[in-house]
Amino acid sequence: MISKRILKLIKSLQQKKYRKKYKLFLVEGGKNILELLSTHFSIRTLIATPVFIEVHKDLINKHEVAEIISTDEKQLSTASTLKSNNAAIAIVEIPENLPYQSSPGAYELVLDDINDPGNLGTILRIADWYGIPQIICSPETTDLYSPKVISASMGSFLRVNVFYMDLESFFKKNRKPVYAAYAAAGENVHTLNFSKEGVLLMGSESHGIHPRYAKYVNCSVHIPSYGKAESLNVSIATSVICDNMRRLSE
Repeated sequence: MISKRILKLIKSLQQKKYRKKYKLFLVEGGKNILELLSTHFSIRTLIATPVFIEVHKDLINKHEVAEIISTDEKQLSTASTLKSNNAAIAIVEIPENLPYQSSPGAYELVLDDINDPGNLGTILRIADWYGIPQIICSPETTDLYSPKVISASMGSFLRVNVFYMDLESFFKKNRKPVYAAYAAAGENVHTLNFSKEGVLLMGSESHGIHPRYAKYVNCSVHIPSYGKAESLNVSIATSVICDNMRRLSE
């Protein structure tokens, strides 16, 4: 069963200040946990049903999980931030930040103040799908280790490197062409000839890209509208541009 101490810790890790304080975050759900167990991430505590522990005991033992707590589905669901969780929760150590290095020959995403955790998690999945190895986030972008980001990424947070840094400093050192997404200006994404490598800058839905970054943009890109919707969700727009970027840069 889950102790009061662990329940209190799980609840606290839903807030950024405690994730930062304890250097821990939550991974929830069977699929995400199985992917986690196949990585180098250090698992402090694994809370799971007896069935999950028995079925995956070899993988769990191989990973050398520090603490394993067996509990029933009812208590697991009560502790979890997910609406439905009948498998497992892991309390995981936040890895040390590695210094940023550009990825030669690859595209990178730059996110300017993306505040919605679901959007960031989905963008991680998009980057993973299209083989984009790195995402650079402004300091104001939502926290990577938010439970909602981790859940929405569906394991992609394990494969895509994420860096938080001052974007002005990043652009000053960047040597790749910069493509920036705008709602109604720039080149048509369906016909633009993308370079073999580059940076794709995406802004928030509410404010778009900050004007101060305009001087670093080599090419403005827009997705043409054929209907009456006011705008696209930023994660959907990222997916559309990445798909064309891959197709038209081949």
